[in-house]
Amino acid sequence: MLTIPDRRKISPFLVFFLIHSIQVGAGVLGFQRIISMNAGYDGWISVILAGIFTHILMFIMYLILEKSGGDLVSAHTLAFGKWVGNIFNLLFSLYFSLLVITIMRTYIEVLQVWMYPRLSTFMFSLLFLILVYYIVNGGVRTIAGTAFFGTVLPSYLLLTFAFTFNYADFRNILPVFDHSIKDILISTKNMSLTYLGYEAILMLYPYLKDAKKSQKYAHWGLFTTTIIYTLIAIISFAFFSQKQLEKTVWATLSMWKIVEMPFVERFEYIGIANWCLVILPNVCISLWCASRTIKRMTPLRHRHALIIICILCLCTLTFITDRKQVNFLNTISGQIGFYFNFFYIPALLVLVTIMKKVRQKK
Repeated sequence: MLTIPDRRKISPFLVFFLIHSIQVGAGVLGFQRIISMNAGYDGWISVILAGIFTHILMFIMYLILEKSGGDLVSAHTLAFGKWVGNIFNLLFSLYFSLLVITIMRTYIEVLQVWMYPRLSTFMFSLLFLILVYYIVNGGVRTIAGTAFFGTVLPSYLLLTFAFTFNYADFRNILPVFDHSIKDILISTKNMSLTYLGYEAILMLYPYLKDAKKSQKYAHWGLFTTTIIYTLIAIISFAFFSQKQLEKTVWATLSMWKIVEMPFVERFEYIGIANWCLVILPNVCISLWCASRTIKRMTPLRHRHALIIICILCLCTLTFITDRKQVNFLNTISGQIGFYFNFFYIPALLVLVTIMKKVRQKK
C-alpha cells in the first residue's frame, strides 16, 4: 500500500476541479469542426456519448486503484511484475508528456494565428515551462489551487456565448439523428482528444484524503465538462452553417469576434489571453503525472525527473513549426489516448483482478 503523509494530501472535493480543469483546454476552441466532419449537426450527440464513456472509464479506474492499493505504478507492478511493469510505466509517462506538448503547441498556434504571428515558440514555451515547473515543484496542493483558480476565474467567458443568440437558428440541429450510428460513433471517437486527461486520477489517487469519497466529485467534474461541451456545440451549430463549420478551424474564437462591449473592441483577444489560465492547470497536472511516474520507477528525485521532462518537451515543441505538424500531433495524441482509455484500461482491470486473486490464494 502506497502511503502519503496527510500534510501532502488534498480534500476530496478538489478532485472536481482537477478533473474538470484538465479536460477543458485548447481543444474547446475548435472541437466543433472535428465532430461535425462525420456527424454534421448531430455532432452534439457524439459529445454526450463521449461524456458517458468517460464516466464508465472513471468507474473502471477507481476499481483498478482500489484493488491495487496505490496508483497506476502499483497496478502495473501487481499485474506485470516490477520490470515489465516499468515498461508500461514509461509508456504512461511518455503519454502524459505528449499531452503536455500537444496542449502547449496547440495554444501557441492560436497565439501565432490570432495575435502574434512572429511569436517565438521557443521563448514562449521556455517562459511557460518555467512557470509550470515552479507550480509543479510546489506539490499536489499547489497544483490543486491552480486548477481551482483556472476553473473559477475564466468561467465568465461562458456568458459571452449569449451574444450569439441574436444570430443563431437552433432549428439547424433538426432533424435529430439525421446521420447513421456509424457516423455518430466515428465522431465520438474524434471527440476523444478533447476529453483526454481525466486518467490523471490514476496517479493522483494516493494524494486524496478519503479517496473513495472523491469518486463522486470526479464524476461531477466529468458531468460538468460534458454539459459545457454540449452547450458550446449546440450554440456553434445554431450559429454556423454546415459549410462554414467545415472551413472554420477555431469556431469558438470566431464566435467571440461578434462580441461587442463599450470598453473592448476585439473580445477574442481577451478570450485568448484568459485561456492561458485554462491551459495552465492542464500542463501542470500532465507534467506532474509524467514526472511522478518516473520518480516512482527510478531512484531519481521528483525535481530532477521534472527538469528532464521539461527539457525534452521544450526541445520537441521547438521542432514543431507548421499547421500540418500541429494537426498530426493532435491526431496522434487523440489516437493514443483513445486506445489507452478504451482498450488498455479495461484490460488492466481484468489483469489486476486476476493477479490479486492469485496472490490471495498463495
